[in-house]
Amino acid sequence: MKNNEESPIVIDDLHKSFGEQKVLNGIDLVVHGGETLAILGRSGTGKSVLLKLIVGLQKPDTGSIRVLEQDIARLDGDRLNEIRKKIGFLFQSAALYDSLTIEENVAFPLARHTRMSEGERKSRARELLSAVGMESGLEKLPSEISGGMQKRVGLARALALDPEILMFDEPTAGLDPITASEIGKLILVEQKKRNITSVVVTHEIHSAKIFADRFVLMNEGKILADGALDDLRESRNEFVAEFLREAA
Repeated sequence: MKNNEESPIVIDDLHKSFGEQKVLNGIDLVVHGGETLAILGRSGTGKSVLLKLIVGLQKPDTGSIRVLEQDIARLDGDRLNEIRKKIGFLFQSAALYDSLTIEENVAFPLARHTRMSEGERKSRARELLSAVGMESGLEKLPSEISGGMQKRVGLARALALDPEILMFDEPTAGLDPITASEIGKLILVEQKKRNITSVVVTHEIHSAKIFADRFVLMNEGKILADGALDDLRESRNEFVAEFLREAA
């Protein structure tokens, strides 16, 4: 059994509500080093809120979240920013800066958080873009490339600071099946090459099967199943069985 104390993410009895709406209701979760965890569930079940809590964009009502051995909810702004530098985040929309070129988008975190020269930043950005299959069209703006290409650029930017943890919020949402599969394979390749701990929020099992080592299925703010996909298929929980059947 792995030591939870050494795991990059350890969540204990996490609760979060917005007014009368209870979004997370007692989440216990450990993400082990080097694994890719897929968090599955229907829309509105608290998956994306969980990601925001892990990176400190929101605070829990009760419970604890330890990321890289730091209690996220107790960190001040400076210490929280130091932890965030070790976390790469790929948003559902890719969240690229519209006014910056593809190359400038990837170089942006390097300009903000490192002392690299302009030449070093360009070289690093081009290396990362090449790794995700975007070595051409570096001067294009995000509006000039497809949604799948934007996701690739977003992944390159998320990798810019050599993070220890990668967080993905619906990385294949809105993509056609072929492009979604390509993004799934790209996540797998980069995770294995860099040995990064990854957490992927998604409702698309087909893509998750490509890259995930382990699956968690959430519903109504609780974790109903946790394990390999075969473990979830053996669950006797009615919702788990229905979700897997509908997603198949």
